[in-house]
Amino acid sequence: MSRVQGAIGKPPVVTAARGLSLFGEHSAGWFAIGLVGAVVDRKRRRDWLLAAGGVVAAHAASIAVKRVVRRPRPDDPSVQVLVGTPSKLSFPSSHATSTTAAAVLYSGLTGRSLVPVLVPPMLVSRLVLGVHYPTDVLAGSALGALVGGVLRRRISRRAKAGAR
Repeated sequence: MSRVQGAIGKPPVVTAARGLSLFGEHSAGWFAIGLVGAVVDRKRRRDWLLAAGGVVAAHAASIAVKRVVRRPRPDDPSVQVLVGTPSKLSFPSSHATSTTAAAVLYSGLTGRSLVPVLVPPMLVSRLVLGVHYPTDVLAGSALGALVGGVLRRRISRRAKAGAR
């Protein structure tokens, strides 16, 4: 993490990382996007609401895993902690979990590949801010992909059944 901070932890990057952190806190920003989708896309309102709920479920799953694993956040003099956190627990990254779940679910609803656009910046931001180990963000992203993928298949099957 100190290498990441040294390489790219310049003020504009830290500012952007803090913005991502605020947006992703408790999955609120991703949930809000799902609610907007439900309002705008009335035809698939239920799918958007299911996806938004899936983002929150992924976040909840990450919190459950955190409480079992109980890995403390990084504590190294070479790493600056550049943002506050709601807990002292690190594994997995809830931001990575909810962001990946949102990207997977909303990709299915928008028909656009959102994962490569949304996920890497959030994962890197957690390292830039000094609040997670690399394995925290990778595990969080994997958990989010699992939850998002399962629910995306359910939404897709439901949509196909409704189209018949």
